[in-house]
Amino acid sequence: MNNNKILDVAIVGYGPVGQTLAILLGRMGYNVAVYERWQALYPLPRAVFHDHEIRRVFRMMGLENELEKVSQPSACYQWFNADWKVLVEIDWSAESISDGPFGYLFNQPSLEAILDRQAKAIGNVQVHQGWEVLGLSQNDATCELNMRKVEGDGAGETRTVQAKYVIGADGANSIVRRECGIEWHDLGFDEDWLVVDLQPNAGVELDVPDIGQWCNPARPTTMVPGGPGYRRWEFMRLPHESVEDLQSTEKVWQLLSPWVTPETASLVRHAVYKFRSRIAEHWQQGRILLAGDAAHLMPPFMGQGMCSGIRDAWNLSWRLDLVLKGICSEELLNNYTTERKPQIQAVIEASMAMGKVVCVADPQAAAERDAKFLSGQVPPLPPFPGLEQGLVFKTAKAGVSGSLGIHGAIERNDKVERFDDAFGRGFFLLSIGEDPLQSLDEKLLGELNQLGVRSVRLSKDGAPGTCRDVSGKYHQFFEENQLQAVLVRPDFYLYGGVSTHSEIPALVQSLCDEVSLKREPCAQLSQAKVAVR
Repeated sequence: MNNNKILDVAIVGYGPVGQTLAILLGRMGYNVAVYERWQALYPLPRAVFHDHEIRRVFRMMGLENELEKVSQPSACYQWFNADWKVLVEIDWSAESISDGPFGYLFNQPSLEAILDRQAKAIGNVQVHQGWEVLGLSQNDATCELNMRKVEGDGAGETRTVQAKYVIGADGANSIVRRECGIEWHDLGFDEDWLVVDLQPNAGVELDVPDIGQWCNPARPTTMVPGGPGYRRWEFMRLPHESVEDLQSTEKVWQLLSPWVTPETASLVRHAVYKFRSRIAEHWQQGRILLAGDAAHLMPPFMGQGMCSGIRDAWNLSWRLDLVLKGICSEELLNNYTTERKPQIQAVIEASMAMGKVVCVADPQAAAERDAKFLSGQVPPLPPFPGLEQGLVFKTAKAGVSGSLGIHGAIERNDKVERFDDAFGRGFFLLSIGEDPLQSLDEKLLGELNQLGVRSVRLSKDGAPGTCRDVSGKYHQFFEENQLQAVLVRPDFYLYGGVSTHSEIPALVQSLCDEVSLKREPCAQLSQAKVAVR
């Protein structure tokens, strides 16, 4: 069968990354089709953690109420030595810059079911499950996917699909990546771990850390919630063991026996996973782009595997929107890899560093590690990496350009709500003090409007023409960094900031240049049309 209609975007892979991207693009009004090798959603848990940034993304997608039913705020993440002395504490329960705790634990099948319902409710999103990619090609205008139905009704049917862009979100064994000939770069982490998910019986209280790494050389072990009503253990394969040694149910219950038994819990699943650290050499080939595990793999010790894939989808969605609308040229897609890859590599390297602390099976090496941590010789973990390259203001103040923007409550028109709820998604020129638009000429005002940038002035007292900073977070950030204005991107990251209003024209001009804005003749617009009051 030949599908004559040219899609805006075809997505290969229907895990959380493909689902999220389909929802985002579908709600923007684009014709999207998703193709997934398997007929049904995978029913067993994999990821169990997402951070505040991803929660903010899901809130913007209108999923907050449903997510509350399948997730729980994180507790403090603790690492213990063999004697249960605390080596490291990371407070994932602390207030984050995104307005809420740093992290959440969730059940992935429940999350995917939510995303699945949302995607299939969008009329311009087609979800095709049970289809595999046979071949992939592209020209200057479109991509072509050759597909075959492998499961369900019509198995054996073939189809040719055309799309302006193809996104490979089809996991570590991505056929899209292979079809493009993109190679993996192996960063060197390779460990086998047995992952066990179970459901404690009603009323059973387990005597375990809420979230913990037991750095015991006799058996490095992870213990975390798997979302409400579930628990997960992960056990490292020891050097003298084979993968087969860990596969039997008897062995699983033996390893669990210090904490839980068949009489106190039900086994949901167990499987041996190889924790790896890999990153694709590049994430784009013409009109084909990679996202999620198709582009990068990392050990799970920071809980950033799925989070990183959702960031890819969030980043791609606004770029594709501006390109498909004809506002920006295709060059805007060219710095997707440039921007995302360094951040991902930093996350992978941090995950590997954490893994090397945990994955110590030699008692002497473990004793030396413990002594360093317990004596305070090990420096604290570095902050989560921002964006260092790509669409960031190159002359911005250090620590501002490329950092994740803060989020908090504001008061607008006598209503107090989160900033995102009040204004939605897009580019924002946030400022304090005088009206920043007064410093811009008509050309820049027109380009701001073309790009959809909205000006929001913040104040401590809700003065006329401003929004009151109820949370106080914005003013604290501005004062600590000696800022008067910042430009915020649609993915919450800061393009850059300036210390004086006289620098705002240069900041705005730089954004309009770097975003590959198509400078076609357009009507000049008044400041009132650009400003948000």
